Amino acid sequence: MAKVIDESLKRQLSKKMVHFLKYFPVRIKNVGEDAVAARNLIWAFKDSRDDAYERVAQMTAEHLQVEFGDQVPNMVLVCVPASTQEQNQSRYARFCERVSELTGIANGFSHVRVLSDRLAIHEHRHDKSVSRAQVIDFDTDYFNGKNVLVMDDVVTTGTSYALFANQLETFGANVMGGFFLGRTSYKYKQ
Repeated sequence: MAKVIDESLKRQLSKKMVHFLKYFPVRIKNVGEDAVAARNLIWAFKDSRDDAYERVAQMTAEHLQVEFGDQVPNMVLVCVPASTQEQNQSRYARFCERVSELTGIANGFSHVRVLSDRLAIHEHRHDKSVSRAQVIDFDTDYFNGKNVLVMDDVVTTGTSYALFANQLETFGANVMGGFFLGRTSYKYKQ
């Protein structure tokens, strides 16, 4: 049976989506040093280690300046929330602040709050009985009429990004697209 995808999700997934690195899960064997280095940076960013946020902020700032130029200060950066408030704070607060400093983009971090935690996607991928919804509080007035860029650490199918982008658009935001530190890949080619 074909997987049915909501039209609004298709619309979000048809927008520009950019990733900086290929992410090969550990179960993918025989990858090169480049893939291991990318994996380690992604893990360091997700775990808020080793000032990885600075490296990722520099990559992001460079991309935004090349892609959007002098329009960047007229946009808002917001991240798909991590699975817990604590992880969200440690992973994205300094990152968003730094990208804002480097580019002039508005920092939307404080306008999205995680009110209740959920399991991370990888923690319940094989257990279909788990369903704990994450409750997110949006500063809805803030997003109304804003051009928004959505960031997430890793994209696999894009569903998390698309659902989050749809939610923002219900508040009147214009989501310009998404960018991701990594994109899950399964076939390694040098």
